[in-house]
Amino acid sequence: MRHLIRLMLLSSVLLLSACGYNTLQSEDEQIKAAWAEVLNQYQRRADLVPNLVNTVKGYAQHEEQVLTEVTNARAKVGQVNVSNDSYNDEGKLKQFAAAQGELSSALSRLLVVSENYPQLKADTLFRDLQAQLEGTENRITVARNRYIQAVQAYNTTVRSFPTNLTAKVFGMQVKPSFTVENEKAISEAPKVDFGSGK
Repeated sequence: MRHLIRLMLLSSVLLLSACGYNTLQSEDEQIKAAWAEVLNQYQRRADLVPNLVNTVKGYAQHEEQVLTEVTNARAKVGQVNVSNDSYNDEGKLKQFAAAQGELSSALSRLLVVSENYPQLKADTLFRDLQAQLEGTENRITVARNRYIQAVQAYNTTVRSFPTNLTAKVFGMQVKPSFTVENEKAISEAPKVDFGSGK
């Protein structure tokens, strides 16, 4: 009888180790970490916007419409209520992506306008802010790609046999991915040209 009980316990341990529960937990934690980095990089970009707008405003006061668009787009980003667990809500992800896409477009228009002001392009603070923005855009792309890969790995595990059985038992479901409306445009960092003011 003791032999049978030990055999059953050993079988249970082996079954639990092969069920994929730990893999699902590990991959879920990777998604959380990747999402936190996405939010961190988008916040970094949002923090650069006021300084960039104020610097441009000093040189290009009659470009009020573009400056207003950037300021409003940044405000919309701040109004989207996202948290560390927002990656589970497809609706919030779409809303967040739309707001970020609008800010990206507004920043691109701002950088195009800056090309018309040689003194602005020569300003050290403006060049520093442009370089920081370009670096941040690259970091956003990397963070988003890592997040998408983490979600893909998790979703594959959730849908694969036998871990799909474990996922069903514990209520783990496929997670939505973070997509951007204009993926190609967003994945390219803004072009920074420090050439002569033409």
